[in-house]
Amino acid sequence: MSDILESMRRILVPIHREGYPYILIGLVATILLSLLWSPLGWIGGILTVWVCYFFRDPPRVTPIRDGLVVSPADGRVSLITTAVPPADLDLPQEPMTRISVFMNVFDCHVNRSPVAGRITQILYTPGLFLNAELDKASEDNERNALVIESAGVKIGVVQIAGLVARRIVSFVKTGDSLGAGERFGLIRFGSRLDIYVPLSTQVLVGLGQMAVAGETVLADLTANEPARQFRAG
Repeated sequence: MSDILESMRRILVPIHREGYPYILIGLVATILLSLLWSPLGWIGGILTVWVCYFFRDPPRVTPIRDGLVVSPADGRVSLITTAVPPADLDLPQEPMTRISVFMNVFDCHVNRSPVAGRITQILYTPGLFLNAELDKASEDNERNALVIESAGVKIGVVQIAGLVARRIVSFVKTGDSLGAGERFGLIRFGSRLDIYVPLSTQVLVGLGQMAVAGETVLADLTANEPARQFRAG
């Protein structure tokens, strides 16, 4: 019996509390649609199950080592480039390495801290809802940025809304301390995260690689790990 319960626990991934209102709305809508016409009820039920899936919040195992930068989001590494961070962020106004992770509507949207450190700045900027995969989304789209100081190094993490995303949720405030892989926010229904690290940082992921929030190592601030080679399969 204990083995069965453990198997069920692993299958039934926890759902983040941010999803509860949407799930409740879906259940009520499903019941009402079923009363009108049973096929509509089936459609409502399928959409409600998808909402449960979207707001899943599975546990993650985070690698812990000084200098490691883990992915703040589930999704695809869509861009690795050099860019000056937004002018209103408390980051050096000089080129930094920017790693972008794009989340589609099927990815887990709970965001996790890429490093252990203290939040020195949180800045929300209203904007547009362009395709989050576009490079100009970093400047034009609605976004919420965090600056985290870790062992004397400041890095930036920017939550960027997308075409479907209409709400960026933050769980933290300025002055909070975060552990690597600790939850700090969520974006509803598709978006992107940009991570700004110093140019001296050794990038350890490749374009197109799928990242797992709190687990996939994106980079090494101390450059102790040799560069990796990648091959598309």
